[in-house]
Amino acid sequence: MKLIFTAFLFFFSLFSYSQDKQTTNIKKGKWNAKLQLNSTHNLPFNIVVKKNRVHIINGEETILLDLTTLKDDSLHAHFPYFDSELVFKSTKESLSGYFYNYAKGEGYKIPFTAKRGNLSRFSNVKKKGKSALIDGRWKVLFQPNTTFQYPALGLFKQKGNTVSGTFLTETGDYRYLDGNVTTDSLMLSCFDGSHAFLFKAKIIGDSLYGHFLSGNHFESEWSATKNPNYELVSPEEITYLKEGRKVEFGLRKLNGDSLMFPNKDYKNKVVIIQIMGTWCPNCLDESKYYKELYDQYHSQGLEIIAVSYENGKSFDDYVRNVTRLKTKLDLEFTFLIGGSASKGLASKHFNMLNEVVSFPTSIFIGRDGEVKRVHTGFNGPGTGDYYLQYKQKTSSLLESLLKD
Repeated sequence: MKLIFTAFLFFFSLFSYSQDKQTTNIKKGKWNAKLQLNSTHNLPFNIVVKKNRVHIINGEETILLDLTTLKDDSLHAHFPYFDSELVFKSTKESLSGYFYNYAKGEGYKIPFTAKRGNLSRFSNVKKKGKSALIDGRWKVLFQPNTTFQYPALGLFKQKGNTVSGTFLTETGDYRYLDGNVTTDSLMLSCFDGSHAFLFKAKIIGDSLYGHFLSGNHFESEWSATKNPNYELVSPEEITYLKEGRKVEFGLRKLNGDSLMFPNKDYKNKVVIIQIMGTWCPNCLDESKYYKELYDQYHSQGLEIIAVSYENGKSFDDYVRNVTRLKTKLDLEFTFLIGGSASKGLASKHFNMLNEVVSFPTSIFIGRDGEVKRVHTGFNGPGTGDYYLQYKQKTSSLLESLLKD
């Protein structure tokens, strides 16, 4: 019997060793990857493998995927903040599989491949000829000449034939875009586990005429003209408190208990109400920033209540999503469950506002219980000076309110 048990341990250790070898069977170095959005468009992105860990690169952003595991003969690399993953098989020179975004449903997947190499993000870019100059600010219109058109501000930085930057919209930014430019074309992409953005445009003089794809579910035309003075509507002028109304609501905490606001726990406190969702990259950027604010100002009287609107089929699904983000970011402020990811539902809960037009939306309340600011959307670190200026402005507001 002892001999049989020893043999079992030996073969089990061999099996475990074999699994470990397969689990980490991704050759280190740089990889050129792509998502096949449809039959004619591929979204390129860059991967760096270090010590068997997968890093996704978008311009200045590096995303470290959770530890790759082996399941059903495929490697699973989970995005750290979103309910999504890459599932693939690996050889020494190639990866092939799918990107799954479970926030969009169990059946949402996009084919994914990668090859080892150190090429431009858009590897088909030809370096012959002088690249067009697109550095600077651009007045942008998405879905032009339709009832759904919306404005944006393009901010681009160029070095040779490489370009980085983002688009600011009135409800948030498109985060870290990275790409290339030729004599007559601009190509940009972003892949962060939620966004899968591809932008292509023809350059004609000081104008861009382009095509935008978001995953395999949305396409739009867009156009732009160079304009160094263009600005969007202020994010503090879009959503507002209705005259004579107070911020009042009752929703459930993660443990299922109800929380009514306002209540005695928030009396004489400065409060930020964050209307958000864990599936939302702009909300992620804002939550990281709010962690900084909470750590700095909580002892002085700042409270933050995040009301989350989630993808899923049940309250337990919503809690699971929020708990993942809360744990990953080590967020100590209060989270409430709003319900399904619906701006209509959020507008119903916060009917003291004219409308909730964006996730995130934040309400800043002073010690006197009065609303001091309502901020729509969030321009995160990918927007450079806009992000820094917003941080400075918000810190000044909070310090003023905390002194009252």
